[in-house]
Amino acid sequence: MAVTAKMVKELRDMTSAGMMDCKKALVEADGDMEKAVVILQEKGLSKAAKKAGRIAAMGLVKIAVSEDGKTAAVVEVNSETDFVAKNDMFIGFVDGLAKLALEAESTDIDAFKAMPFEDSTVGDVLTALIAKIGENMSVRRIDKATGEVLATYIHGGGNIGVIIAADGADTDENKAALRNIAMQVAAMNPQYVSRDEISEEELANIKKITLESALNDPFTLPKPILNGLLDKAVAGVWGAEDTSILAEKRADKGFNFNYLPNFLSDEAKSKLAGLAIAAKMEIAENKIFKGLVEGRVSKQLKEICLLDQTYVRAEDGKQTVAQYIGTVDKGLKITKVIRFEVGEGIEKKKEDFAAEVAAQQAAAAAK
Repeated sequence: MAVTAKMVKELRDMTSAGMMDCKKALVEADGDMEKAVVILQEKGLSKAAKKAGRIAAMGLVKIAVSEDGKTAAVVEVNSETDFVAKNDMFIGFVDGLAKLALEAESTDIDAFKAMPFEDSTVGDVLTALIAKIGENMSVRRIDKATGEVLATYIHGGGNIGVIIAADGADTDENKAALRNIAMQVAAMNPQYVSRDEISEEELANIKKITLESALNDPFTLPKPILNGLLDKAVAGVWGAEDTSILAEKRADKGFNFNYLPNFLSDEAKSKLAGLAIAAKMEIAENKIFKGLVEGRVSKQLKEICLLDQTYVRAEDGKQTVAQYIGTVDKGLKITKVIRFEVGEGIEKKKEDFAAEVAAQQAAAAAK
């Protein structure tokens, strides 16, 4: 019986086995779908479907660099356990994918999985590897960067991978500087290269969150604003006990008001925050408060923007990354930063070993 592409697709959908494996199984079964499924099961190639639901949050990040040193690609491949991530077969697979990523025309993962690889496709080789190793895996993402000069860094044996691409002279000094910055990126995880990358909408959102968080924590507000809120609180909003505590602390000239929240009830603190939120429009126009918000926003930007971050190896503890680059080569300009960390953003399964043991004991008792 002739094996059609439709039959191959149907078998693949049923088993998640590779396309070529499905075709071979159908040929061997003379087109009998049920027999082909059994053949794949006997060969262990249909196991991938059963493993697809397991959370794969471990794995490896690998980087490959082109022969001319101008392009670098990074790939993240996940596994269920760190044990598999150290398997030579798995490592070889990820290495091969990193090199293949250099040829990818886009970062679309489905297109990448359809690319030719080891006489098959990335997706089919992955399926076969899942069946062979016996653990769920996923090719999660790829990216690449090109620059006149670039540097790469792998941290923790493959837990974090960083690529820094830049415009500038391709010198050893510049490469060394970019590698130092790549290590900083691995450690500090900036969200942007510079403030210029932050849209007006994003910046407005940062300011909004900063303003709201300040109002919800009124004890961090400027003293004149806080005192005004406290006056409102004791004018019939707080209970007698909290009102009495405030009066006592205000009378104590040696009392440090930073510790006032420790003496108040949770209800009093909640009501004070409510008063601050209710007076939002008035407080937001306060010149001192505006300065506080701008200061906090500026501090956040220094944390999330690479060039604004304090260079971790700065001898004076103050030099920024931008200033460090200037001491190396004023013509060196970072154009792209890529940082992959294994499993970031994946909700990892929380193991309750006590519950697992209890379930096993209950199952054993029921037999």
